[in-house]
Amino acid sequence: MANKPAPAEDNEPLSKTRKKQQMQELQDLGEELAALSTDRLKKIDIPENLRDALREAQRMSSHGAIRRQLQYVGKIMRDVDAEPIRAALAAIRGESAVEVARMHRLERLRTRLLEDEKTLAEIAEAFPQADLQHLRALRRSALKEQEAQKPPRSYRTLFQVLKELETGAAADSGDSNDND
Repeated sequence: MANKPAPAEDNEPLSKTRKKQQMQELQDLGEELAALSTDRLKKIDIPENLRDALREAQRMSSHGAIRRQLQYVGKIMRDVDAEPIRAALAAIRGESAVEVARMHRLERLRTRLLEDEKTLAEIAEAFPQADLQHLRALRRSALKEQEAQKPPRSYRTLFQVLKELETGAAADSGDSNDND
């Protein structure tokens, strides 16, 4: 058994052009982070010095100052693992395949609930914390809205409630796994 030689990519240093491309990618990622609202930025797990630099960039109004600050953000990001940040931004944009599948699953559940009230039993089984009375009222309101061709206010609220139930159930199962 002879040792396999390592791929040539690992042995060769990065070219100057490739290093610049990587730095530009990090700076672009930082620019995307700076464009987020403060609330969304809080939800992303990033080091505090990067968070402070992003807040500073958000406060600036001069184009040149913002450009320099974003270069600084890119420099800070060289020491940070960018993949979790990219994944969080993709989830925020709704690009994550998992997030898209989740939204489709919730839309199908809402549609089944509107078609058949017996779906409430499934929801009660899957989400014991669900307020079935509230869901039943939202279902009735959504059906009335559809019948009267009114704006789908309750229809949307029903989706949000189902989304919160699923998010809450995921958080609860995550907490119970931590205790093991």
